[in-house]
Amino acid sequence: MADWKNALAALGATEETNDNKEKTDIDRKKRVGVVYSTNPNYEYSDDSQAETDTLPNNQQKLRLNMERAGRGGKTVTLVKGFVGSEEDITALCKLLKQKCGVGGSVTFANGTKVGGEIIIQGDHRQRLVEILKKEGYTQTK
Repeated sequence: MADWKNALAALGATEETNDNKEKTDIDRKKRVGVVYSTNPNYEYSDDSQAETDTLPNNQQKLRLNMERAGRGGKTVTLVKGFVGSEEDITALCKLLKQKCGVGGSVTFANGTKVGGEIIIQGDHRQRLVEILKKEGYTQTK
C-alpha cells in the first residue's frame, strides 16, 4: 500500500485529507474545459470577470421599458442599466416586487453575473419610476 503513496509523492502529489479533498474538488470545478496540459509551467487562470462595485443610487442610470414580445403575450416591465453586485440587484428586485405586489426576477446576459436586468410582471413603469426616485435613483427614466 505504501508503494502507490511513494510513487504519488515522487510525482509531487500528496495524500489528501478531507479538508484538502474538498478544496481540490472546488478547484477542479473552477477548471471547466481544461483537461490536460503538457506544459510543465502551465497554470490555470480563471478568466471570469470580477464583480463590479455597486455605484451609489444617485449615479445609477436606470431605464424602464415595457415589453411583450417573446413572452407569450404577457406584459413585463424591464429595469435595465444597473451597475453593481448580484446581491444588490437582487435586493432591488425584491424591493420593487414588494412595492408593486407582483412577481419578477433578475436575469443576466450570457450567464455572467454582470449587466443584469430586472423583470417585473405587468406594466408598472410609472409606479416604478416613483419608487426608484424615492429610493434615491434620481437618473431613472
